[in-house]
Amino acid sequence: MFVDSHCHLNFPDYADKLDQVRAEMAQAQVDRALCISTTLEEFPQVHALATRFDNFWATVGVHPDNEEVQEPTVADLVERATLPRVVGIGETGLDYFRLGERSVADMHWQRERFRVHIQAGLDTSLPLIIHTRQASDDTIAILTESGQHQSRGVFHCFTESQAVARAALDLGFYISFSGILTFKTAADLREVAKFVPLDRCLIETDSPYLAPMPHRGKTNSPANVALVGRFLAELKGVEPEELGRITTRNFEQLFAIPPLTAALN
Repeated sequence: MFVDSHCHLNFPDYADKLDQVRAEMAQAQVDRALCISTTLEEFPQVHALATRFDNFWATVGVHPDNEEVQEPTVADLVERATLPRVVGIGETGLDYFRLGERSVADMHWQRERFRVHIQAGLDTSLPLIIHTRQASDDTIAILTESGQHQSRGVFHCFTESQAVARAALDLGFYISFSGILTFKTAADLREVAKFVPLDRCLIETDSPYLAPMPHRGKTNSPANVALVGRFLAELKGVEPEELGRITTRNFEQLFAIPPLTAALN
């Protein structure tokens, strides 16, 4: 019934636990999960998950906050994007949260990396998975640069304002909500979630991070996207089944994934 549109199941938190993760997914009626790449070095592990399990899919990208890793070229991303079951480019975007003694101007390398991913998305016609943290103005500006307005994708783990959500929607992007939506401190975000049309919503866990209430502080798992979905359904005034149906359809349309017809293996 639900789909986790963003998780990191290759991380050490899940070593030797994938059978348990998948059993919990099945019990929670979470049918599929998109495994997200954050470095080129880890991409083979991410891709292996998607080729091993018929309800997992993969992306290729280098997270904006990752330094001292292989810097991607457009060719690097495009080559990997042609592999089976790779359906998106990212996680990419901008993150100015940990500037330290650096200025925003010093983060030009992040902006250039972001542009590389955007071009790869355009070259492959694959959607972008956007991460933005304290950098929304630059994120939106780069996406709207000349020629880049053809990009599409999702702003994942959305925590920005309604104005940023409107700008992302105007660009044709989807908005994905995580367990943060359930936190007591997220009243403003819940108002944003009410604003975003259902046909532009996705749900995610960002596992192993950001477990929803009542599991906050624990290792997250794709099964918990059901809790996010049920919470969002209540905010939207719809039944959980309807929320699951719509967000699943949104996922399938964005990532060009056919409807699920086979049982979990």
